Amino acid sequence: MSVQVYTTPSCGYCRLVKSYLQERGVKFTEYDVSRDQRKAEEMVRKSGQMGVPVVDVNGKIIVGFDRDRIERSLRA
Repeated sequence: MSVQVYTTPSCGYCRLVKSYLQERGVKFTEYDVSRDQRKAEEMVRKSGQMGVPVVDVNGKIIVGFDRDRIERSLRA
């Protein structure tokens, strides 16, 4: 399973997403889009959005902290 989380340090919902994944033992790669322009562009290309968090679960893109969609994507 591949999980990527696009975040910024000041984003409260980003912290919630990371905590949620950690509590469930889900390994993920975090990208700080405020420091990595290439990853910021990748995030916009994938999601069509400039806001964070953006979660990529095996190619399924979830914008924001949508607990139900994240959980469904993790089970799929």
